[in-house]
Amino acid sequence: RLYQIPFEMPDCESESSHTLHLIGDFSAPAEFFVTLGVFSFLYTMAALVLYLRFHSLYAENKKLPFADFCITLCFAFFWLVAAAAWGKGLSDVKAATRPSSLLAAMAVCHGPDVICSAGTTPAMGLANISVVR
Repeated sequence: RLYQIPFEMPDCESESSHTLHLIGDFSAPAEFFVTLGVFSFLYTMAALVLYLRFHSLYAENKKLPFADFCITLCFAFFWLVAAAAWGKGLSDVKAATRPSSLLAAMAVCHGPDVICSAGTTPAMGLANISVVR
């Protein structure tokens, strides 16, 4: 929800400041990714209880292993979809928060004698790793 993040920038004509808001809401892919991770964890815990506590029921019933296999396949497919969606969402966040695009959106930086530069480039290493997982 980048549109909720305000940036205060100075105004060259007066002593006041101007508020700039980022554009974009990239929360849906991240929420889908996290929700699927939570459901996967809960299913894994339930399956672990079934395997360890009710092993005889799992061994005797032929439909239970097949149902477990189908559920696991569904989770694998949705995990692939969620990782792709989160990867796209992350690239959109990077594009929206790129220092060069932020400086281009600031009217104060378009003056003839004005030199604007970003202080630091944001570190996205951990976010990139979350997509690879």
